[in-house]
Amino acid sequence: MLASLTELADELRRAGLPVSLTESLDAAAALSALPLEHRDDVRAALAATLVKSAAHLPVFETLFDVYFPATVGAGSGPAVEPIGMDAGTDAGPSSSGGAGAGTGEGDGVGLEPGQLAGLVAEALAGGDLRQLRLAAALAVQALAGIEASRPVGVAYYLARTLRQLDLETTLDGLVQAVLARPVDEAPPPGAPRRPPGPLGERLVREEYARRARSLVAAIEAEILRRLVEDRGAAAVAGTVRRPLAEDVDVMHASREQLAELRRALGPLARVLAARLARRRRHHRRGPLDFRHTLRASLSAGGVPIEPKFRSPHPSKPELVVLADISGSVAAFARFTLHLLYALDAQFAKVRSFVFIDEIDEVTGILRAAASLPEAVARMASEANVAGGDGHSDYGRALVAFRSRYADAVGPRSNLLVLGDARNNYHPAEAGVLEELHRRARRVYWLNPEPRAYWGSGDSIVSSYAPFCDGVVECRTLRQLEAFVDALA
Repeated sequence: MLASLTELADELRRAGLPVSLTESLDAAAALSALPLEHRDDVRAALAATLVKSAAHLPVFETLFDVYFPATVGAGSGPAVEPIGMDAGTDAGPSSSGGAGAGTGEGDGVGLEPGQLAGLVAEALAGGDLRQLRLAAALAVQALAGIEASRPVGVAYYLARTLRQLDLETTLDGLVQAVLARPVDEAPPPGAPRRPPGPLGERLVREEYARRARSLVAAIEAEILRRLVEDRGAAAVAGTVRRPLAEDVDVMHASREQLAELRRALGPLARVLAARLARRRRHHRRGPLDFRHTLRASLSAGGVPIEPKFRSPHPSKPELVVLADISGSVAAFARFTLHLLYALDAQFAKVRSFVFIDEIDEVTGILRAAASLPEAVARMASEANVAGGDGHSDYGRALVAFRSRYADAVGPRSNLLVLGDARNNYHPAEAGVLEELHRRARRVYWLNPEPRAYWGSGDSIVSSYAPFCDGVVECRTLRQLEAFVDALA
């Protein structure tokens, strides 16, 4: 148990969760006070001691199932006998069955396909979670065809099992059976009551859909358990672990990951704002005052025992942001602009400009919009960002910025350029950035591409780099947070 806990903590750290040695010791102390046969209690205790954020719970849940797998059919209580089968039969799976059990599709447990479908339908009709888990184990052993040491993951075997189970047909049959009963007839044990009208049919369908999701989750857990038995927890953990929202590559995020990123932006902005405000509030000392220090040292015979400092003059940085919003780079620019405006109070002034091959100011749009989707929609309809062929042209955008918005950049300004510097082989006009660099306090370029891609193809980041105080790889929220933290 202690070895599994240590491996789980190490894997959580590799996944990006901040798990300290003290928290690992707290987790071990919590386990010593619990009955270890109650798996749900163990899960809750480890989550309470090892996880600090609700956003990190899905990663913990996945890795917990790898290092502390459930036995066949087990929930928080003991396992149950196979559904619809006598206790003495040997058709059910054993709790120690390895990944090699069931080497072909449709065999391995002595059940015909029709029998297995009947057992699954019976489990769905009854709605008992432990019976659903045992039906899932039977389905995996009969249909998944898990092959020892084959380098495929949970998703492959899950799709293979569900394709043969044909849950849609089973669910439709269960729904029709409920709808065929008279409204006033008492339902069988576990079956939903038949409410009248279209709303009643919808409620019945939603109830069976919920049970089906529980069955699918149980099938996935059983496949994971068998793969761990075959390959070991450490080998499986790396294949099933999902990246944290703050480590997702914005340029290649799926729709679900983009939704997670949007949800993570608000809490991230609040934490970062509090950190920056606290740092500025506690920065009470200015530079060393040599004259005052020497004068005070006269009382100690000329020894500067007590250094004196000038009064601090804290200043908030001004930001001027130029963001490429073409193609896949647009997602990165939107998240960056959203985070900067969520931290507006930490900066003296923020002015934002977006471009493709023309440039336009969107400061007012971002401030007036109630949400990020609204701001994006208004930028798409109101901002004048495409004036040529509609492809990124950094040189043309820089020239237009200098001619129309040159007054935006001054000695107190930090100029941020957001984009991959892929210029579609147009002129770079790097001299414009050189001029802006002379006028600004600092110039930074945030590039959402991996550093290894810089300078390849039509990337001209090397033309702009000499006129930047920093060219930063910024593909994830974690990297963006680190940059904004250092900037402010």
